[in-house]
Amino acid sequence: MSGSFLLIILIGLAGMFVQSKLKNKFKKYSKLHLQNGLSGREIAEKMLADNGIYDVKVISVKGQLTDHYNPQNKTVNLSESVYNEKNAAAAAVAAHECGHAVQHAKSYNWLRLRSSLVPAVGFSSKIASFILIAGIFTVNTFPSLLLIGIFLFAATVVFSVVTLPVEYDASNRALAWLQNNNMLTSNEQDAAKDALKWAARTYVVAALSSIVTLLYYLNIYNSRS
Repeated sequence: MSGSFLLIILIGLAGMFVQSKLKNKFKKYSKLHLQNGLSGREIAEKMLADNGIYDVKVISVKGQLTDHYNPQNKTVNLSESVYNEKNAAAAAVAAHECGHAVQHAKSYNWLRLRSSLVPAVGFSSKIASFILIAGIFTVNTFPSLLLIGIFLFAATVVFSVVTLPVEYDASNRALAWLQNNNMLTSNEQDAAKDALKWAARTYVVAALSSIVTLLYYLNIYNSRS
């Protein structure tokens, strides 16, 4: 059990490091202005059009790193710093989110699987932590409660793992489109690739964290007297 707890701490530190690097990378590449003069919104709209997608809107949302694609209402939501700006970081994020829209349009299997898990994960994430805490305190008298919590938490673990190919594929689609259409200079392309690489690593750390946390709870359950 102590080994699992130590891993949780180490992965938590790794997560802090990756998040810090990600913020620094985006800050750095936000200063690299695009020679094509296109904003994040314009890049997103062009990528959608080039892929024959005309029923998806590109809109601006408040906050930082709040960029996402919503398959429910078919919107590419770009934070204000991405939507309006004309730099390598904005280009990378805008193209990445459009990569999800392309996945949706092409019925990408991993995205379909992740979308199907959303209802279950939404339910389990609300109650799993309460059941797990109660289960730990009653593990010797009522171990089934902890086991129920473990099954509920496992849904979030599966979701985090399934998210990995979805995010990496969206980045690959984004970078391929940017390069094949000569949207960026060589230096700008390298910057976009580096930014998306660190963004993807946040999902890797999240997946590892959820897996190790699941093993931690399983160890508690298996070690009950």
